Amino acid sequence: MVLLLFVELDPALGALRPLGGFFVLRTTVDPERAPLASSPTLAQAYESSRSDVYPISLTFRIRKVARSLRAPELRVAASIAQLGLAARLWSVTLACAALYERVPDLDPQLLRWDPDASAPDDLLLTEVRPRPADPATVADTVLRGHLAPLHSALRARVALADGLLWGNAASALAGAARELDRWARAHGRDDVAARSHALTRALFTHPPLAGTGTFRDTAFRRRSCCLYYRVPGGGLCGDCGLSRVPGRG
Repeated sequence: MVLLLFVELDPALGALRPLGGFFVLRTTVDPERAPLASSPTLAQAYESSRSDVYPISLTFRIRKVARSLRAPELRVAASIAQLGLAARLWSVTLACAALYERVPDLDPQLLRWDPDASAPDDLLLTEVRPRPADPATVADTVLRGHLAPLHSALRARVALADGLLWGNAASALAGAARELDRWARAHGRDDVAARSHALTRALFTHPPLAGTGTFRDTAFRRRSCCLYYRVPGGGLCGDCGLSRVPGRG
């Protein structure tokens, strides 16, 4: 018999810590990350008004990624930056749903984000408020609450295809599900793996994720490309819709 470790969200989201990396979400600020407490919220970063200082943070992030990867075009860096943030949001939400059977309210006004941090994106949730972990709530939390306004903000700055961005969102969800499944099975948490898989399958039926690719078991093949192949030394990702790098025999 498998016993659930948690039934309600704890204020520190402690169940996420063993997963590490993209899954951990800060709810308090340690002295070394004090600047995060005064960083912009994601709501401010998504704002499209040119008169506001905070949209600069999104542009700053894109340029930081471009320098780090030596990306030849800003659109390549913007795609990779969006993919990274989408992976953070999906990872946190999916893991909470599978471990707690609740998800935190990730209202963009509650999430502070450091655009100058290294990957994975450094996020601070300023208040932990539980919500149901059903597919509709999770889709509302991540797709409509974050990815839709993020897509609009990015496309206002860089020429990116809508299908590419939603393909990135789908790829990030599948990647989070795959890593969570790997952790759950390694630690004897078949219940966590089952909840994660069921929720992920349901999310792939929600527009605009529906039609972005094929999700089966924990494998995903997208119908678009994130442009990573254009980074010096880059190639095709494992789920890329391309069969070979354009321009190469």
